[in-house]
Amino acid sequence: MTLPATLANWRSSPANRWAFHHVRELIPTADIPNDRRRVRELELEAGGFGALKIEPDSGEPLGLEAFLRETDTDGFALVQRGRLVFECYRNGMTPETPHILMSVSKSMLGLLFGRLGLDPGRAVTDFVPEAKDTAYRGATLRHLLDMRAGVAFNEDYLATSGPIVEYRKASGWNALDTGEAPSDLHAFYAKLRESDGPHGGRLHYTSPHSDLLGWVIENAAGRRYAELMSELLWKPAGAEYPAYITLDRKGAPRAAGGMCATLRDLARVGVFVIEHADAWVEDLERNGERAAWAAGDLAPYFSGLPLRYRSQWYALEGGAPLLFGYGIHGQFLFIDRRNELVLAKFSSQAAPMDAARIGLMMRAVSEIRKCLA
Repeated sequence: MTLPATLANWRSSPANRWAFHHVRELIPTADIPNDRRRVRELELEAGGFGALKIEPDSGEPLGLEAFLRETDTDGFALVQRGRLVFECYRNGMTPETPHILMSVSKSMLGLLFGRLGLDPGRAVTDFVPEAKDTAYRGATLRHLLDMRAGVAFNEDYLATSGPIVEYRKASGWNALDTGEAPSDLHAFYAKLRESDGPHGGRLHYTSPHSDLLGWVIENAAGRRYAELMSELLWKPAGAEYPAYITLDRKGAPRAAGGMCATLRDLARVGVFVIEHADAWVEDLERNGERAAWAAGDLAPYFSGLPLRYRSQWYALEGGAPLLFGYGIHGQFLFIDRRNELVLAKFSSQAAPMDAARIGLMMRAVSEIRKCLA
């Protein structure tokens, strides 16, 4: 039997509609176990959203179903005050199906870092001495967490050659060319020798920063990333099913984007953050420099919104701050702690970054928050 997707096309439409919830059939992975004795129950309490209207860029306002179709939704869940008020699944997804989080994995990393209690002011080279001969020399863990390390890297998801393709091959996400020698994530960092500015400058979104944090975490704790994620976040959050994360050929985790989980379990993480908010979560909501965001490369995709980026999370300012994780092709986890609201979304959008659909998503969340207030 031929698989519906391969390493050559698994992130491209329409193959991604299958591949995004069959990732471990394409790439090596490690389990992130749950604890079946500690499952967080989500009481079902269906809500009515018939009156919900979301303004598109043009045309008539969209109802919820039209919005879900327009944004290539694979799964969508709303949890308010610990109750599941809406969910739906498409493209072969079910409540038991793990789906790739893409860069929402970074937000899971940010929570794990906070629960480990590492000092963000420590130097990267304190934990990964191999970084001393790279552009990461002099960078702190805070610089990595906030995407403000001055390392030259172009996060161009549509590139067909160059460092980002080498990075994906090193992580096992792209197939090697004929005769090409295999690499790995740790070895890849030796190639990042050029700076594009001072550490602590503008926000420059660079996924290798997050994988380097994964390396830091494993060295600091002396344990595998998947084990730590299971013990410190997945089990405490009351996940119903194991998650998993992709690995390179030597077993290094793709902390930047390779975590896969069920929709409800992703939502449970949001509930856990609301119910166990600590100083780290409050820091996510309050800190991160607006000036660094405004000068950075993500601001044009969230035009006009008062945003900051802190410890691998986006924070929308307001009377009720909104934390969210975002991953390419339309993956989201939103947490409104003040109103006890969590929104989780999986998608298989064709474009990795789609400013129009990001804008539509942000308007949808705004209307949903008003509806459930």
